[in-house]
Amino acid sequence: MTSRSDQTTPSTAASAAAPTTVRPHGTRRTLLTVAALAPIAWPLLACARGENSPEAGVEYTEVSPAQPVETGAKIEAREFFFYACPHCHAFEPALNAWIKRLPPDVDFKRTPVAFDDRTLPHVRIYYTLELLNRLKDFNGSVYEGIHVQHRQLSKPDEIADFFAAKGIDRQQWLDAFNSFTVSTHTNRAGQIWRAYKIDGTPTLAVDGKFLTSPSMAGTLEGSLKVMDFLIERARRERGKK
Repeated sequence: MTSRSDQTTPSTAASAAAPTTVRPHGTRRTLLTVAALAPIAWPLLACARGENSPEAGVEYTEVSPAQPVETGAKIEAREFFFYACPHCHAFEPALNAWIKRLPPDVDFKRTPVAFDDRTLPHVRIYYTLELLNRLKDFNGSVYEGIHVQHRQLSKPDEIADFFAAKGIDRQQWLDAFNSFTVSTHTNRAGQIWRAYKIDGTPTLAVDGKFLTSPSMAGTLEGSLKVMDFLIERARRERGKK
């Protein structure tokens, strides 16, 4: 997990190889080696407790106060992420596969996080792609540009050149990147993650009520199993209303 204190400038993050472990932040658990332990960590946790349900305060926490959702009658699942976070990059394949399996009563949202104003350009990248309806095409390309190609993607001209090379008109990109709409969404993203009291990435939320993360669950895959549990809990609680 990349924590508020660990979040680096894009140049630092891009030049560092993605580690397999992270330091614990607060009460959150250390992210274990994913490849070796992902298949077995969840059963071990369950056996240790004698149950199959995630433990509140360990694998997930409750959001206080609960936050409004943007999905209406559908359950909201949300990721808080940072493009320069190596753990977010490592999480992408498993997360994207999980998103494809979500039931029709669940909507997935993403909120980019910038703990430092120097990383706000990455938030603007996300909302510019959204405005241009190119998120599905290039969201993964941003991670690749930073973590594989070691690009900073921190200055407007550099960012425009990056996407122009991928076929987006350079002026169209700059107009969108500097638009009022993108500025509004960027400001709103900051309000959302602060309301959730997010202190590290990646972090996952369900229906404005629950938070989990790979560092809390122990593994990347484990956090998605916690999400399945929390989605079912949110479904039951909505049914009681």
